[in-house]
Amino acid sequence: QVQLVESGGGLVQAGGFLRLSCAVSGRIPSHYVMGWFRQTPGKEREFVAAIAWDDGRTLYADSVKGRFTISRDTAKNTVYLQMSSLKPEDAAGYRCAVRVRGGIYRDDRKYDYWGQGTQVTVSS
Repeated sequence: QVQLVESGGGLVQAGGFLRLSCAVSGRIPSHYVMGWFRQTPGKEREFVAAIAWDDGRTLYADSVKGRFTISRDTAKNTVYLQMSSLKPEDAAGYRCAVRVRGGIYRDDRKYDYWGQGTQVTVSS
């Protein structure tokens, strides 16, 4: 089975910085994608960023371009989401996800496994 464990959420003031981590383990094929999504209560899940594990290709939501950076550490099987210039609207539960096949998508239905999430709170 595939397991994902997020960490790094917390409380930060607007304009601040946080780095989220997601460690993945389990039976995963050679070509897969890891993504970050976020969701607030009563709203649909929103794509944030994704990265292809094999070649490092990335995809970002327009709302976070220039502020967030997704990266991976292959030795640790961990993906990171570095968030800077945080805004109150960035506050959400952030979840990492794995797509077990190649191809980067914004659609959460394309992802197969999900972590429990980590909460990001941004104070104004």
